Amino acid sequence: MFYFVKTPVWLKKIYSGCTWQMNTVEKKIYLSFDDGPHPVATKFVLQVLEKYNARATFFCIGKNVAAYPEVYQQILAGGHAVGNHTFNHLNGWKTPVGMYIENIEQAQQLIKTNLFRPPYGKISFKQLKALSVKQPTLKVIMWSVLSADFDRKITPEKCCRNVLENTGNGSIVVFHDSEKAFENLQFALPKMVQHFSRLGYNFEKIDCVN
Repeated sequence: MFYFVKTPVWLKKIYSGCTWQMNTVEKKIYLSFDDGPHPVATKFVLQVLEKYNARATFFCIGKNVAAYPEVYQQILAGGHAVGNHTFNHLNGWKTPVGMYIENIEQAQQLIKTNLFRPPYGKISFKQLKALSVKQPTLKVIMWSVLSADFDRKITPEKCCRNVLENTGNGSIVVFHDSEKAFENLQFALPKMVQHFSRLGYNFEKIDCVN
């Protein structure tokens, strides 16, 4: 399994129309969580965030919102932002343009948002163009730091180091509130939030794009 823990500059330039990092010199970190809501993992995340008065952005899968509406409402009640992550967690590189856009629009009926993140970060230029036409208010949010919590071949300690060593002002950090990632998430997230809180960082949701 290949992935970048820290997104390289050249990739950001290729997909320059997407948001990879928030433009700030202040001590602000933008936590994001993909693939929820999940009845166990999401509730755990919400408890950690509440403890540190942190805000985050949850990129939700439509079918999971339909399955766990009460957990989705808890996200909103906590003052967090939500984003569209397709209805069925589709890989854009393996999905026809029309089907991909329809799946996003299906999720959009449940997730009222102006934020979209493609699952796996995989979206074609044709899909980006079609999305800008069909859903012009949706802003595509990528990330600058990947925790790799989904990777069961790494230890929870390695997952924690991924975020501690690569996060800074304006970083958009990805965790996953899913069953697959929960072991690594459960270890790394509290330590990460505690560490940066002690350093004077605030955790903000993405509610605008600069």
